[in-house]
Amino acid sequence: MDLSADRPRGDGPLWVASGGHGGRVVVLLHGIGATAAVWVKVARVLESRGLRWIAPDLRGHGGSTGQGPYGFGMHAADIAMLLRSEDPDRITVLGHSFGGVVGACLAGGLFGPPPARLAAFGVKFDWTPTEIAQAQAVAAKPPRAFATTSEARARHLKISGLSGLVREDAPETARGIRRGAEAAVLAMVPGVFGAVGPPIAPLFEALRCPLTLACGTEDAIADLAAHRRFDPDAAALEGMGHNAHIQNPVAVADLVSG
Repeated sequence: MDLSADRPRGDGPLWVASGGHGGRVVVLLHGIGATAAVWVKVARVLESRGLRWIAPDLRGHGGSTGQGPYGFGMHAADIAMLLRSEDPDRITVLGHSFGGVVGACLAGGLFGPPPARLAAFGVKFDWTPTEIAQAQAVAAKPPRAFATTSEARARHLKISGLSGLVREDAPETARGIRRGAEAAVLAMVPGVFGAVGPPIAPLFEALRCPLTLACGTEDAIADLAAHRRFDPDAAALEGMGHNAHIQNPVAVADLVSG
């Protein structure tokens, strides 16, 4: 299992890693600003439990195409194409934050048969007009160049929410930056923030598969009460913040392998 190495995209626009064995497959969808590499520890747990996993870098992130558009529907279409040869009745989608919303789009059935199950954690369901405006402003900015790799890595940690959780050179930060001849830049295209704006709730109200939600009790971005509007049994991940998959991969793997 290697979620940090470069690999070809095959016939699609996404950089994709996969591993494990078995009939069931868990599709791991990362949050905004991150890459599939953040799932390295969760993937290891899933493999130990006899499950397969597929982890793409979403469009505009990491090793995947930087070409837009970057709306939730476009991401869901990318994932539907990626999974076209899989049996939907054997697919579980596990999404973190932004990835959970992409999973909800997929689970609504607009891009083909829905997966058997959607699990998500750390989803920000409610956005204020100010927050939406801020996200759109970020989306309009050109990529920022950094004089050193270390500066670029520090920025990647901040924008992906990994600051204080992993080292700059940890496996979870793989493909977060690109180094050019004169400067380093984030691999994430700023335009991905342009997805923010459409209401999130209707996507979760239109699901065509069972839903499992969870939220860290120390999450400063997402709210457990909001999760329980859509899943009354949404789990409280005690002591965990927004990146529960980094802090406690076993607890996150439990959301799909129980």
